[in-house]
Amino acid sequence: MSQKENYRNSADKSSTRDSQQPSAADLNRIKKVVAVMSGKGGVGKSTVTGLLAVSLKRQGYSVGIMDADITGPSIPRMFGVNKKPENIGLGLLPPESSTGIRIMSLNLLLENEDDPVIWRGPLIGNAIQQFWNDVAWGDLDYLLVDLPPGTSDAPLTVMQSLPLDGIIVVSSPQELVGMVVKKAVKMANMMNLPVIGLVENYSYTVCPKCGEKIAVFGKSRGEEGAKEAGVSFLGSLPIDYKLAEVCDEGRIEEYESSETKDMSDWIKLD
Repeated sequence: MSQKENYRNSADKSSTRDSQQPSAADLNRIKKVVAVMSGKGGVGKSTVTGLLAVSLKRQGYSVGIMDADITGPSIPRMFGVNKKPENIGLGLLPPESSTGIRIMSLNLLLENEDDPVIWRGPLIGNAIQQFWNDVAWGDLDYLLVDLPPGTSDAPLTVMQSLPLDGIIVVSSPQELVGMVVKKAVKMANMMNLPVIGLVENYSYTVCPKCGEKIAVFGKSRGEEGAKEAGVSFLGSLPIDYKLAEVCDEGRIEEYESSETKDMSDWIKLD
């Protein structure tokens, strides 16, 4: 039975119990909601979100990604998804990637994916809330929320509106980024939300000829930064041209590496 048929059957059963038509959010059954955030842009937050989703899916979990980076969405391109969500009456049915990861992004609603979204904060917040309330996610083990960078309106909307089970913070080795990480962690603490841990992206690259690790952005500060921020250090991810290539071609689900295969362990269900 397809996702659409399952969802409609649930809606039919619910409406027989209650004369009031249920909403999409009433019928969704999501076990764990995890947000991925960064204090600044350019650290590969969306890539980490995509890799984490792929790792979870390979472990047999049902996974969805809410692309809450409304003005800079990149998740659909990464997964090669360009089908528009289908309106099934109670809400929008998110399209699926080649391996069955459900994806919702504003880019999937635009006429052209390169059209700019020139919105003020309240409109962005409303869109994020609709992605939660009006999207037929169905049964999911994990919903990953790819947040925009920073600590302003959009991350605040997610933290206040969604039942988050935890937050993963993404950084890179530069000292400046370490300072910004503390801001993100402090924001989560102020909202009384648990920080699962910190992952350092762009930690190094490996020379294809000799195999030497090269710290392109300087010495790794991931463990040190996590300790200073009072959170767990989840791991380091390298710069890999192969990853950039598959993301550009919409084939992130084909990517494999020793550094990313166990990412699902970061947030596995208890």
